[in-house]
Order: sequence, then C-alpha cells, then structure tokens
Amino acid sequence: MGTVADAALTHFSTLLRIRRKERKLTIAELADRLGVSVPTVRSLLAASPGVSIGTYFEAAHILGVALFDPETSRFTATAAKDEKLETLLPQRVREKKVELDDDF
Repeated sequence: MGTVADAALTHFSTLLRIRRKERKLTIAELADRLGVSVPTVRSLLAASPGVSIGTYFEAAHILGVALFDPETSRFTATAAKDEKLETLLPQRVREKKVELDDDF
C-alpha cells in the first residue's frame, strides 16, 4: 500500500494531465515551456517522485492548477489563528534563538 505522499502526488499528476489536455498542449510543448526534457514531463505526468517539486510547481503554474486556496482572506485568517496557537504553546517548544559561540 502506498503512502499519503504517493496518493497526493498521484492526485496532483492527474490534475496536471487533465489540464494539459484541456489546454491542448503536447508533452513536447509543455517540456519546452518548463525548460525540461520530454522524458521529464512524462515522468511528471506519471507521478514520479524523482521529478523535482519545483518542476511540479512550475507545471502547475503554467497549466493553471491552483496549489493553494485562491481566497487570500483565508490565508490571513489562518495565519492569525496559527500565530495565536503558537503563542499558547509552552515556551520550551517554541523556536529559540541559539547564540553560536564562534570564537575558536
């Protein structure tokens, strides 16, 4: 059985394949726009974990596949909620600034 990451990558690649076909882009055209080889695009569309995440994100941008919720007000609300939650965490688990002694 696959991992959650495998399932997410498969779903993401499916969205990319659908959008590529909707936009009537050939694999070679997408490869050209991405600046990668045709085999890399084939791997990307086959949900290969060997393709860099940056290539997946760039393909999503080119094809118009939303990576995040386009409703920016939700980001603001979520950020405020996350910040409030973080302040409730005990001091010992919050990020601490570490002073490095680099005097050798």
